[in-house]
Amino acid sequence: MSDDNNLGDDDWAAALAESKPTPSPAPATEAASGFPGVSVDTVTPARFSNFSDAGAPPAVNDINMILDIPVQLTVELGRTRIPIKHILQLAQGSVVELEAMAGEPMDVLVNGYLIAQGEVVVVNDKFGIRLTDIVTPSERMRRLSRAA
Repeated sequence: MSDDNNLGDDDWAAALAESKPTPSPAPATEAASGFPGVSVDTVTPARFSNFSDAGAPPAVNDINMILDIPVQLTVELGRTRIPIKHILQLAQGSVVELEAMAGEPMDVLVNGYLIAQGEVVVVNDKFGIRLTDIVTPSERMRRLSRAA
């Protein structure tokens, strides 16, 4: 084995000595506590390592940790309320009237929260949405506080 990748014997001994608890002083006598049968112990303060010395930037500012988390993206064309009896009568070719008008911007939601609005586009025979307006974080907070 190479000493480049392993600690030497002296380094191991120093690390073990450092990790051993320091002996605390002997307990004081009953007379020092002022109560018979009760002795006073000296408290040794705990030692904590400083994590900010690790040399890496704080994890709080590292957005790369969350970039691969999947979220649910939904584009909402519109909403409506209809009775169950009408739902049971739906068949292929049925038309359901929505509250939104044709040509109005559609809501884009991430995990149920409005983040943008957009319009329908067709690209290579597939439907998509072109974002026309991004909701600012302050506007999102205002909408959340109104909903609560």
